[in-house]
Amino acid sequence: MEHDVFGKLTWDAIPFDQPIPLITGAVVIVMLVGVLAWVALKGYIPYLWQEWITSVDHKRIGIMYCTLALVMLLRGFSDALMMRTQQALAFRAPGYLPPEHYDQVFSAHGTIMIFFVAMPFVVGLMNFVVPLQLGVRDVAFPTLNSVSFWLTAAGALLVNISLVVGEFARTGWLPFPPLSELTYSPGVGVDYYLWSLQISGIGTLMAGINMVTTILKMRAPGMSYTRMPVFCWTSLASNLLIVVSFPILTATLAMLLLDRYVGFHFFTNEAGGNPMVFMNLIWAWGHPEVYILVLPAFGVYSEVVSTFSGKPLFGYRSMVAATMAICLLSFLVWLHHFFTMGPGGDVNAFFGIMSMIIAIPTGVKLFNWLFTLYGGRIRFTSPMMWSVGFMVTFAIGGMTGVLLAVPPADFVLHNSLFLVAHFHNVIIGGVLFGAFAGYTYWFPKAFGFSLDERLGRCAFWCWLGGFYLTFMPLYVVGLLGMTRRMQHFDQPEWYPWILASGVGALLIAVGIAFQVAQLTVSIRTRTRRTEPTGDPWDGRTLEWATASPPPSYNFAVLPNVEGLEAYWGMKERALEHLSLSAEPQYEAIEVPRNSPTGFITAFFAVVTGFALIWHIWWLVILGLVGAYATFVFFAWRDVAETEIPAEEVARQDRANRAARLLALQAAKRDRPLREGVPA
Repeated sequence: MEHDVFGKLTWDAIPFDQPIPLITGAVVIVMLVGVLAWVALKGYIPYLWQEWITSVDHKRIGIMYCTLALVMLLRGFSDALMMRTQQALAFRAPGYLPPEHYDQVFSAHGTIMIFFVAMPFVVGLMNFVVPLQLGVRDVAFPTLNSVSFWLTAAGALLVNISLVVGEFARTGWLPFPPLSELTYSPGVGVDYYLWSLQISGIGTLMAGINMVTTILKMRAPGMSYTRMPVFCWTSLASNLLIVVSFPILTATLAMLLLDRYVGFHFFTNEAGGNPMVFMNLIWAWGHPEVYILVLPAFGVYSEVVSTFSGKPLFGYRSMVAATMAICLLSFLVWLHHFFTMGPGGDVNAFFGIMSMIIAIPTGVKLFNWLFTLYGGRIRFTSPMMWSVGFMVTFAIGGMTGVLLAVPPADFVLHNSLFLVAHFHNVIIGGVLFGAFAGYTYWFPKAFGFSLDERLGRCAFWCWLGGFYLTFMPLYVVGLLGMTRRMQHFDQPEWYPWILASGVGALLIAVGIAFQVAQLTVSIRTRTRRTEPTGDPWDGRTLEWATASPPPSYNFAVLPNVEGLEAYWGMKERALEHLSLSAEPQYEAIEVPRNSPTGFITAFFAVVTGFALIWHIWWLVILGLVGAYATFVFFAWRDVAETEIPAEEVARQDRANRAARLLALQAAKRDRPLREGVPA
């Protein structure tokens, strides 16, 4: 009877015989309970519920996305550290991780880093920045935005539950059949993977639809497409890719679920199934996914390089053209992931050539950034250092990518650590460095005070040095023949390089420690880090035209855009006339009401996903009914918006105008242009 009630879930699901996951899970649970207890004792629960958990403000949701990414970065990096230390100890020895646990570690590492670190980080930055740069009050569908975030968080929670209840997939970060089929993976690990990604993937698809609609249909007066900042263009391209490619992922994983749950044969080796169908479908999503991640990072670099060079971005139109070219070409290169699996010489040649061609628009971007730097008055702040570090690192990753695009070379290097090094070269050097640049660049806008520069530089150098020390040796051992996912090895010529890679991972850990210290120190000293004008970097785009942190409605009056760098033009006019623009006529502003819909929906999504994993069918029905009831309740609510009185809008805007007036007076005394000059 107990088996019927709880499906496959028994006490055997708890890994009592595996001390590492058991102790790690216990520590995480104790920390979580401690944080919740502290929040409750301090009386912060009403504040968190009203201002964050139920918020539909795009800025709050963007910050929560980035917070989720940073927390999951700690989890994903702990897996990476375990892999590097395991291999360092596994030369002619078993190491400390048994094979079945090591397989789960590298599978969880890739899954977490792509789906729950990189994706939330770039989606969070887009959520926070794009409406501000467009000069609008919010995204097109604010409540849907909240649902999108909480579904992503629900997927991340399911992955972490697998640490202590059951197991995670042992298939790698993509569940290739037939290994992922029920015959070869009868446990719940693959099910945890599939349901967590289905839930979070639906959230990501809704976020993409929301952002595309916002950019295409909601822009400030006068902001034509050719006046949008480059970050908005790269966000548009990224979200168009999400809208087109994520349904492929959802359908592919749904077919694998049907194979596992209902006995279908989409990807089996018998009964008409074909694993190569999965291979084509997953990479038809998978390679656009790389550009979904890196295009917003390119937009961050464009904003940072222009701001800290003190000049407009070189070649704006060519940058836009290159962005959209990458968007289109990204769907014509997926087969280079399996040159070795028999597509044939002609097919391999076509996809190899396309994989080389897609490097051209990326090269255009790199030269545009370099030409922007040339002749500029460069300020080497920490966002700028992440950007310059990216240019060097990504160029190396791009060259190794072009090498792998040559089918004969790929036949030699496929499935080796050379490929692993190339992938991390692109994702860490391109995406993660871009996320860190955006995090440090827009942090003052989000919270009203800047991060500690000294600790930020220390973090950058540790990350940069740690990256090269970790992954350059992997290029070497890959060329020497070492394949990926090896739990132990006995080749003496590999051993020194593996040890060096392990030391590099420790150096990255020091960089993460510096980032934690940077945040802690900055919060403690925030009173002397504030910048009252809302423009600490002497920015050029509209997000710097409002207070820091911005009010819930973003702008007291929607700006009228008259040129490419809208805010820079406003500042030049203010300096020319030595006065602020005339005070506007303030009006009451309607903003969306907070809604618990996203949080409650995510709760039922976790319940439903967990029940599906363990075959607790009555709980599946309850979860689906609860989610449906939540949407019905939201649809029938009477009041969707709340009004901010004109007096309150005027009070907040006048305070910001006063700070900008002081900055303008200082600029008149000291020099023609300085940080914080008003609009």
